[in-house]
Amino acid sequence: MPNDFKILNQKIGLGETVTINMDIARLTTRSKIDIPIIVSRGKEKGPCLLLVGGIHGDETNGIEIVRQIIAAGYHKPEKGTIICIPLLNVFGFLNQTREFPDGRDLNRMFPGSKKGSSASKFAYYLMTEVIPKIDYCIDYHTGGAQRFNYSQVRINGTDAATLELAKVFGAPFIVFSKSQEKTFRNSMVKLGKKVLLFEGGKSLNFDKSVTKSGIQGAINVMHYLGLRDFSSKIIVPSQDKTPIIIQSSKWIRARHSGMYRSYIRAGQKVEKGIKLGSISDPYGDFEKIFKNPQEGYILNSNHSPVVIHGDALLHIGFE
Repeated sequence: MPNDFKILNQKIGLGETVTINMDIARLTTRSKIDIPIIVSRGKEKGPCLLLVGGIHGDETNGIEIVRQIIAAGYHKPEKGTIICIPLLNVFGFLNQTREFPDGRDLNRMFPGSKKGSSASKFAYYLMTEVIPKIDYCIDYHTGGAQRFNYSQVRINGTDAATLELAKVFGAPFIVFSKSQEKTFRNSMVKLGKKVLLFEGGKSLNFDKSVTKSGIQGAINVMHYLGLRDFSSKIIVPSQDKTPIIIQSSKWIRARHSGMYRSYIRAGQKVEKGIKLGSISDPYGDFEKIFKNPQEGYILNSNHSPVVIHGDALLHIGFE
């Protein structure tokens, strides 16, 4: 890492912390939309880690994790560089929605285009102006809508170094999940970056246990990479709490429309044949109980009390 480290045309010296505003979009009123990027360099050379939240504007728990890391001063390294983008999709955050104003999912627009839609342009400038500086990334997400994700780290599962980093992070589950085309993670991996995608909680919601897991994971990774000595804050999981590696998974979907009751909780191990929940009409005419087809772990649970036929109810992972 050269001493003349530069990002978005601004130089950051060794030992400096600088907030840079990425200004590439405006509201319909012509007001600027600035994306604050907090860049902190240690006094010695080292790797560069990106912590990013809010690719989806309604995924507030990921934003909160990065915010708390900054508020506690954990983002200031002794060696190398830590770049924090607590809130990437400011548009979605303002509107409390997942998408950009053009209706597009930012996380399906990478690596973007200089002449594309607003979301595509946004992705392009991030990939060209910021990402070339990055070696490692923790990308914070939550479940969509009313679907609650138990704390987990998702990786492609084919790279030994990334798997080791996921183990260091220490979330309860490591999920082998191939990244989709045009996602931020997929574009980063194609460039040779090591990416951990953290999933925890649900949209427009805070969960203290999820926040704690996301912060602790970042501390563990920063210590492991030599960015900063966090010896006093490292939590080594006991043997019975080491991350469970999920090799495959499947969704259980609603076979009826109606009022939904879950009999289990996210994170729970469920045996084959156990009752998972029921769906009924609102009038007391029928209630259908459904059972677990295969032993596994509940990675995601739908918290909505009303579901439509075909809705995702439970995400079950298998070792």
